[in-house]
Amino acid sequence: MPELKLKIIRKLIFIYLFFLVPVFLYAQDYRQWSYNLNIYEVNLRQYTRSGTIAEFETHLDRLKDMGVGILWFMPIHPIGQKNRLGSLGSYYSVKDYFNVNPEFGTFDEFKSLVNKIHQKGMYVIIDWVANHTAWDNLLTITHPDWYAKDNNGNFIPPPGTNWTDVIQLDYNRQALRDYMINAMKFWVNIAGVDGFRCDAAERVPASFWQTAISELKKIKPGIFFLAEADDVLLGNIGFHSSYAWGLHGFGNGILDRIANGTSNANELAGYINSELNNFPADHYRMYFTSNHDENSWFGTVFEEFGNAAEVFAVLTATINGIPLIYSGQEAGLNRRLRFFDKDEITWQQHPFANLYSTVFHLKKENKALWNGSSGGRPIRIHSNNEQAVFAFVREKENDKVFVILNLSNQTQSIIFQDSIIEGNFINVFTSDTVLLNKDEQFVLQPWGYKVFVKNSVVTAVEQNGNSPEDFYLYPNYPNPFNPLTKIKFTIPLRNGNFTSPTNVLLKVFDVLGREISTLVNEKKSAGNYEVTFDASKLSSGVYFYQLRAGSFVNTKKMILMR
Repeated sequence: MPELKLKIIRKLIFIYLFFLVPVFLYAQDYRQWSYNLNIYEVNLRQYTRSGTIAEFETHLDRLKDMGVGILWFMPIHPIGQKNRLGSLGSYYSVKDYFNVNPEFGTFDEFKSLVNKIHQKGMYVIIDWVANHTAWDNLLTITHPDWYAKDNNGNFIPPPGTNWTDVIQLDYNRQALRDYMINAMKFWVNIAGVDGFRCDAAERVPASFWQTAISELKKIKPGIFFLAEADDVLLGNIGFHSSYAWGLHGFGNGILDRIANGTSNANELAGYINSELNNFPADHYRMYFTSNHDENSWFGTVFEEFGNAAEVFAVLTATINGIPLIYSGQEAGLNRRLRFFDKDEITWQQHPFANLYSTVFHLKKENKALWNGSSGGRPIRIHSNNEQAVFAFVREKENDKVFVILNLSNQTQSIIFQDSIIEGNFINVFTSDTVLLNKDEQFVLQPWGYKVFVKNSVVTAVEQNGNSPEDFYLYPNYPNPFNPLTKIKFTIPLRNGNFTSPTNVLLKVFDVLGREISTLVNEKKSAGNYEVTFDASKLSSGVYFYQLRAGSFVNTKKMILMR
């Protein structure tokens, strides 16, 4: 009898662990995993020489090190042959919703890719083209009644477009709606994707999306829906994110006007305020300087923005909302990629790689920059130069970020008069520690910028009554580095006299707080010291080095860039 009870208990534990626990783990909504992430758009065809899933996998570690959070794949489905544009056709001419384009690989390869991305702590959303199909999609034979037609009963391209390679679906057909939702469920259940970027979302009835999102959430509560649309209605019916086309899009927008000198920082401030007031607090507005449409049809960031491209990248990565970057931007993509033909991205070292790595890792670690209500609401900091300069503070709990952007092609001298900027900060791009005062004056070069984060380490030291000048931890040099960098620190005299040696601990950590190396662990007398850190066995990314000496603690950031 006791053995029978023991078997029953073991069986109940088994059921709990293998059935109930997984349900609990996945019973979360999108905010619980996307709150501090960015989106990276993958143009698979142009990403590598072969344009395959297998070769794209070789970039996963680099993308992880850069701080990428969500990988959005442009449509991965087979492309129609009939009325195809160019030699390879458009991604958005879908021939089969249940399969993978054989030019990219197999369904099993994509499923394996999704699994590997998850193992590296990143997420996957795929492009979903619900509005139209290829002319030779099987549905044209099995369900021709699901399509819109002209007066002669012929299939038609989407009205009001020049999309001659696709034909319009008719969402008055309930069976079509059911089919489309089941197809989306297939990619969630079988391939394991985490959500969808919904192409031309405003061209599909809102009632369909409302039902689709509701149905998909039943099988994956944390699913993420991004609408290619700029309509507050979509935020109210369940979409979790949408395009901020008003900031930049279709060769137009506030950023474009600022770049060409027809607008200024005041218009940007008004736009940000309207975003905050019009959209739900946890609806992530997606901000970007490029995407596949912008790059192919309107130009690169350098064509559209010139020297303003970099400061706009900082803006879109630090303001409220979720930032997007397009394939190759981190390599300084300087040409328009052909949309219907092979046009491989040139991968090269570029300063943008360090910029994106810095802001993406900062976003992950600093609560002030988190998405939606998880982060801090941006507060504009007024200055003596409102038209040229846009500065703001975002603050959440103990984290604070102060961003200054010169949105003009002239050198600007700026004075702020707001006590919210007072305190000890770290410049995230130089690692310098600065003490800012209420009447602080800054000089920014044309299209220049500064990003400061609250230095909680120094604040804590001051509260303990120890002057931060007693000890000093210098910025490492060089930074970024590959693979060697030097770290200097100072152990001071006390009252002009040598005291007994101080126990000094100098360690290196990764972004997750895991200890990588101990560089110093011994007692040292007053003096200046220098050690070399060798990162030859580490992957590219952001690391931190921390000095502990007595009650003094200071931490700085360094970037390994291969």
